[in-house]
Amino acid sequence: MSVTPELVQAALKGLVDPNTKIDFVTAKNVKNLRVEDGDISLDIVLGYPAKSQFDSIRKSVINALRELSGVKNVSVNISSQIVAHAVQRGVKLLPGVKNIIAVASGKGGVGKSTTAVNLALALAAEGAQVGILDADIYGPSQPMMLGITGRPDSLEENTIEPMEAYGLQASSIGFLIDDDAPMVWRGPMVTSALEQLLRQTRWRDLDYLIVDMPPGTGDIQLTLAQKVPVTGSVIVTTPQDVALLDARKGLKMFEKVGVPIIGIIENMSTYVCTKCGHEEHVFGTGGGQKMCKEYGVDFLGDLPLNLSIREQADAGRPTVVADPDGAISAIYKGIARQVAIRVATLSKDMSSKFPNIVVQNT
Repeated sequence: MSVTPELVQAALKGLVDPNTKIDFVTAKNVKNLRVEDGDISLDIVLGYPAKSQFDSIRKSVINALRELSGVKNVSVNISSQIVAHAVQRGVKLLPGVKNIIAVASGKGGVGKSTTAVNLALALAAEGAQVGILDADIYGPSQPMMLGITGRPDSLEENTIEPMEAYGLQASSIGFLIDDDAPMVWRGPMVTSALEQLLRQTRWRDLDYLIVDMPPGTGDIQLTLAQKVPVTGSVIVTTPQDVALLDARKGLKMFEKVGVPIIGIIENMSTYVCTKCGHEEHVFGTGGGQKMCKEYGVDFLGDLPLNLSIREQADAGRPTVVADPDGAISAIYKGIARQVAIRVATLSKDMSSKFPNIVVQNT
């Protein structure tokens, strides 16, 4: 019995993507399928970055197709293709940026900035082109966390070049001021400065721009959520009730302006003693998952309260680059894939498909 494209499709129909739990045929990941004299070649194109998963996915596809009668050789190419997705109504996409993901907390002190930078680095490690915008004008921390010093270049009038570290493009008010200079600005000045940082930075072909939002849910945060073309938002919280109280406010703020909630990350979920191995829930337990059930959003994962996370960020080498093969980096990468997978399920931006309509007097 000779192998046919229909048999190959049927075999792939029974093969589930380990990350999305959807088979490759239903997800329309199968491209360029060719079957000739028992030789099979095809591409699997994922809608999210997952470079660390390519080999295992390739092997599973090859093994499944080799079970078919009459198969001689199987060639499978795995790749990712990230596309732009829709943002708030009336807000235009940013040139050079496909998707903007806002990382917010509602309150300070929950590890939002550390989570944001490791999330960005994890997406980059999985093969995406990633940038990070430090939106905390009053207390920028990304320059220190990324170990970046110096001032950005300006190759064209009214533009600045993003600084770079560990494969990330970065922009922050911290690159433009001295470390000890206080930002004694009122709200409108802060909003204006942030919009300039966002729009005048010459981002280069980013799949994702991570925006490390300032803590709180006041006028500044609401204005940013309305004016920045956000694909989706991630809420960072700790399990304790007071953090969850403010995290709920952050979630409702994004709902109010029509920004999809990608999910919730619970930081400092548990502490494991480095001496005896005893595990303790210092800030309570299960708060993040309870909030997800309450609001019908996805739980993206939890992170431990660990000394190394703080030390590595303070040293300018966040965990994902300081210990790329470690257990905590694996958690960050798993959360990053879940974020990207959920972004991939959102509505695509179709504005480039519509023709420009010009009305002229004749």
